[in-house]
Amino acid sequence: MGIGRLDGRVALVTGGASGIGLAVARRFHAEGASVALVDVNSESAVEHAESLGERAIGVAADVTDEAAVEAAVASTSERFGGLHLAVNAAGASAFGAVVDLPVDQWRWTVGLCLTGVFLSVKHEARRMIEGGGGSIVNVASLNARQPGEGMAAYCAAKAGVEMLTKVAAMELGASGVRVNAIAPGLVDTPLTAVLMQHPFHDAFVENAPLGRSGTPDDVASMALFLASDESSWVTGDCLAVDGGAHMKRYPEMLQIASGLNAESGRP
Repeated sequence: MGIGRLDGRVALVTGGASGIGLAVARRFHAEGASVALVDVNSESAVEHAESLGERAIGVAADVTDEAAVEAAVASTSERFGGLHLAVNAAGASAFGAVVDLPVDQWRWTVGLCLTGVFLSVKHEARRMIEGGGGSIVNVASLNARQPGEGMAAYCAAKAGVEMLTKVAAMELGASGVRVNAIAPGLVDTPLTAVLMQHPFHDAFVENAPLGRSGTPDDVASMALFLASDESSWVTGDCLAVDGGAHMKRYPEMLQIASGLNAESGRP
């Protein structure tokens, strides 16, 4: 149960039918917000909205389609009487080395992960300005800052999301709209199910000081902070939610360093 940190607010969550987006929608609803779960998978979005009960709707929209995004924002605002909060979590990726990746897969990934966020911010912000302000949270990634082989399209798109967030924050601050981003590490969602059973998971955990992969609720907690008044003086930032993996821990280094110290004769 929440404690009403978002009472009276209206929130829109893209990618709201699964994974991080669904966890955010559930958390915001529990904290008192009316929530629109926006997703290309309309059946799942409606089903999850119905499971939440009152103050929740499922809205069908492909975030790469500007008309669909504009309509989703409008229908959310009309249904609940405004728009105060938005979390842009829709995303997925094609994989492949730079020399092998087909350009249509590059365009698909960048279109969904970057252009989709741009279109969402554009129309969410317009509605928030009309209402006197709000808070937008974009889901970037650890890979906005940490390159991954075979992930050129995703890394480039998520790096773009981080910079888009900063530019939007500069432009919209005077209108009372805050814009921040979250940079999750490896999170256990339907889209990462294969990775959770792959050596990639073990490598991530080994490099993360907190020693585990993340859950959608870990990310939802940060989204709640950035959406709420608790972060009222925070804008233009991109906050890591990755168990410290952005620091790239090398477990063997402590042993190596201790050995070097012993060889030098230092206490």
